[in-house]
Amino acid sequence: MLADRFALGSLFPSRGDLTAIRTAPRADLIAGLTVAVVALPLALGFGAAAGMGPAAGLTTAIVAGLVAALFGGSNLQVSGPAGAMTVVLIPIIKEHGQQGVMLVGAMAGVILVLLALCRAGAFIRYIPAPVIEGFTLGTAIVIFLQQLPVAVGMDPDSHHVAVAAFEAVLAFITHPQWINLGLAFGVAGVILLGIRWWPKIPFSLLAVAAAALATYAFGVPVADIGDLPSTLHAPSLSFIDVGAIPGLLGPALAVAALAAIAGLLCASVADSMHGGEKHEPNRELFGQGLANLASPLFGGMPASAVVARTAVNVRAGAQSRMAAAWHAVILAAFLLFAASLVEHIPLAALAGVLLATTVGMVNRGNLSALARSTRSDAIVLAFTTIATVTLDLVMGVAVGLAAAGLVTLVKVAASLRLHVDHTKVLGRSGADANLVSEHIGVYRLHGPLVFAAGPASLLAGAQRADVRAAVLHLEDVTTVDATGALVLRDFAEQLAKRDVRIFMSGLREEHRDTLVAVGVLEHIDAGNLPDGPVEAAIEAARRRLRSIEAS
Repeated sequence: MLADRFALGSLFPSRGDLTAIRTAPRADLIAGLTVAVVALPLALGFGAAAGMGPAAGLTTAIVAGLVAALFGGSNLQVSGPAGAMTVVLIPIIKEHGQQGVMLVGAMAGVILVLLALCRAGAFIRYIPAPVIEGFTLGTAIVIFLQQLPVAVGMDPDSHHVAVAAFEAVLAFITHPQWINLGLAFGVAGVILLGIRWWPKIPFSLLAVAAAALATYAFGVPVADIGDLPSTLHAPSLSFIDVGAIPGLLGPALAVAALAAIAGLLCASVADSMHGGEKHEPNRELFGQGLANLASPLFGGMPASAVVARTAVNVRAGAQSRMAAAWHAVILAAFLLFAASLVEHIPLAALAGVLLATTVGMVNRGNLSALARSTRSDAIVLAFTTIATVTLDLVMGVAVGLAAAGLVTLVKVAASLRLHVDHTKVLGRSGADANLVSEHIGVYRLHGPLVFAAGPASLLAGAQRADVRAAVLHLEDVTTVDATGALVLRDFAEQLAKRDVRIFMSGLREEHRDTLVAVGVLEHIDAGNLPDGPVEAAIEAARRRLRSIEAS
């Protein structure tokens, strides 16, 4: 009962998870092995790039990968050290050292668990489809560009993926490394053809193994994974420094935000790639939180979901969360028992696996539909993709959301209409037949009266008719904010300066407080009920004009 009260029950593994992992054990094992082979050099590299060392990266892939697989909300997602995370961690390690990075990871884990308990995962529902598809396309391009230098056997100086890829291509033109290029694109070609014609065969694993055997047997000089650490750290709480917590709260929030965004969007990408899957966003936040709490205990770094490894997992035929769990277990086995064999896998062959993965990440049908649906969707899609490639994954989402918000605001502004046309509003038939001769104007507002709505068209309406009494009819106003209310007040003041008596009708109760707060109702004639029907407001205007004429 206590678990239900605090929403804990739905965040832990269920009986349905146990049933799911029994459906295709062989496919999950093969997918886990394939992902482990790909994740191994990436984990080592990201650990070194963050300043924590290769061992910390591998530890993170094992510990965080296993915890997130068991407790996360996606059946297909793979977590571990990520390239985007290293950007956040490098300044922390320079100022606070490795202990500070581990403490930040634990603090971020606590924040993520709290977000899960607060049901914050629901915000993923409000991310528009063009942003998700643009993020996916941008991430695929980033992965392709990241692997291009390895594929051509070059080591560029720049850390920006697009610049590094360009430098690598130029260097290859000058000094071509055909062996690396052949390995990378040969492995990629075998995988893509194999998936098309024999999808049940694990071509990713077979192609990497064949490349490793061929290069080792014939002594081909190519870069390989190299030396591996030999063991995991024992669990320890020595990194906890209570006095440092206040100073690390900002970085911890940044790490938590990155892990949350990456986790939820990566889960959406996995759902899209597999078809028929649907992740649980709050449980995903919970799993990422526990993963980041567990990783520092063994000397690891903060972790997040990783699109590249998740995409490999899906393409390799994963059917349940057991594939991601196997990935972590197999990495641990590599570390303890098979380090000498794994060390000889060519990096170019692993680059080929990721190059092939980028092809399967993109849903060309969705992209085509969004590009052709509306111009605004195409713009948001393009902005998100470009920002993801040129900036980083988090900024790509931020720019996409900003573009989507701006497009929405433009649409909101366009939806506010003011009707003051004489033939339609002032009327020439029925009860309103004499409004023109009586100089009574009815101003009917339709749509949202918010800050995005342009005030110019509204204020211009005050000058459109020769009226002595104006009825502001608000029944069709859907929402009002403070800025919109101020615009309406300015509208009323413009009429008042021309000695026009102002009446109101159709005011909704939920909008009254806002209009009162900014002083709109101060300009309304005392003989008028603002929430009454438009006919009553017109009749009140007639009475007021007659009384003025009589006096």
